[in-house]
Amino acid sequence: MLTDSGNQSETSANFTNIIYTRSSLAEPTLNRILTVIFMILLTIAVLFGNSVSLVVFLGTKQFRTPHGYLKASLAVADLAVGVVVVPFSVYSEVFLMLKGAPTECPCTVIGTVFAGCTLVSISTIFLLTIERSIAILKPLHKEAVITRKRTVSLIGVSWIASFFLAVSPLMFSEEIVLEYNTCSRMCNFSLLAGSFPQSGWKILLLFPAFDFTLLGATVVINILSLTGKTIGALTLAFTASFTPIAVYVVGNVLGYQWCEFSFIAFWILTSNSCWNVIIYSVRDQKFRQRALELFSISKSAISTDR
Repeated sequence: MLTDSGNQSETSANFTNIIYTRSSLAEPTLNRILTVIFMILLTIAVLFGNSVSLVVFLGTKQFRTPHGYLKASLAVADLAVGVVVVPFSVYSEVFLMLKGAPTECPCTVIGTVFAGCTLVSISTIFLLTIERSIAILKPLHKEAVITRKRTVSLIGVSWIASFFLAVSPLMFSEEIVLEYNTCSRMCNFSLLAGSFPQSGWKILLLFPAFDFTLLGATVVINILSLTGKTIGALTLAFTASFTPIAVYVVGNVLGYQWCEFSFIAFWILTSNSCWNVIIYSVRDQKFRQRALELFSISKSAISTDR
C-alpha cells in the first residue's frame, strides 16, 4: 500500500511538472519578447552599476580600505550574475522562441555561479556589518583589528565557502540536479524526476536556513551597534529580495508547483544585483560625489576628442 501510494504521488508530481513545462513552452511569443527585453535591460543595469562601483572602490585612493574592499567583493559577485547568469537566460529564451524547445545548457556551471554569488553577497553583507560594528564600538582598536590583509583573507574565505556550499547539493545527493526551468527562466536546483526524495529535500532547505541565519545575525548586529543606514539598507534590500526564494524552495520541497511565482521570486533576487549601486548613490555622499566626478571626467575626455 505504501509503495503504491508513493508511486501515485510521484506520478502525480511528474504529471504536474509536465503540465507546467508544456504551458510555459506554449506561452505567447509577445510575453517571451517582453521577458527578453526585461532581461537585456537588467543585464545593462547590472553591468553598468557594478562597473561604476568597482571603478570607485578600487580606483580611488580614499576607498581602498577594508570597507571598500568588501563593497568591491559585493560588486564582483553582482557583476558575475550580470555577465554569466542573466545573458544565458536571454540566450535560452531566444532559443525557445526560435526552436520551440529548450536548449541543452551547462546548468551545472550557470546554476552554481548564481547560487555561489548569492551566498557571497549574503556573507559579504554580514562581514560589512561586522566591520562597521567594530569601527563604531571599538574605534581605538579598529586599525589593529581590521587590516587590509585580514579583510582580503576573509573575502577569499567567503568566496571559497560560498561556492563550496553552492555545489554541496550536487556533491552530497544523487537526488538533486541543476536544470533549466522554463518557469523561472533560470538554472535551478530540483529533485530528480522519477525518484522519491529521501534526503535531497533536507539539502535543498540548507540554502534558506543558511541565508536567513546570516541575515538574521546581520539584522541583530545592525540594531545593537547602529552600523549605519547604508548597511541597513543593503540588508533590508537583500532580505526582501531573498524571502520569495525561501518561500518557493520550501513550497517546492513540499510538492507545490508555482510556475508564475518562481519567475517572480528568482528575478526579484536577480534584480537585487543592480540595487547596491543605487543604495550607495542615495545613502553615501562620498560615493555619489566620486561617481559624478568620473562621469564629468568621461564627458570632458569625449568633448576633447571631438
